This record gives sequence, structure tokens and C-alpha cells, in this order.
Amino acid sequence: MNKVRAYFRESYHELVHKVSWPTWQELQSSTMIVLIATIVITAIVWGMDALSHLMLTQYYKIIS
Repeated sequence: MNKVRAYFRESYHELVHKVSWPTWQELQSSTMIVLIATIVITAIVWGMDALSHLMLTQYYKIIS
């Protein structure tokens, strides 16, 4: 039981005193980067899906 208690005590100490948490400004900046990257990647995947759908639709019309 002492090992478990020591683990939690050391974990708390590390989180409070050793971890460098981002500032509010850094957090907002990182969030915007992630949001923009998500939108761009979503648009790319949507475009690839739409293109493949169009190509397959045309292909099936030709072979039918």
C-alpha cells in the first residue's frame, strides 16, 4: 500500500511542480492550428471521396 501512496504523491508532485503547462495564449494558438488542420484534412478526404464516387458512377454507367 505504501508503494501506491508513494506513486500518487510523486505523480502529484510532478504534475504540480515539474510540468510546464502552456499559457492561455499558447493553448489558443495550438487549438487554432489543430482546428485548421482538421478542416483542411477533412476537405481533402471529402474531395477524394467525391471524385472517386464520380469516377465509379461514370464507370458503372459505361459497363452497364
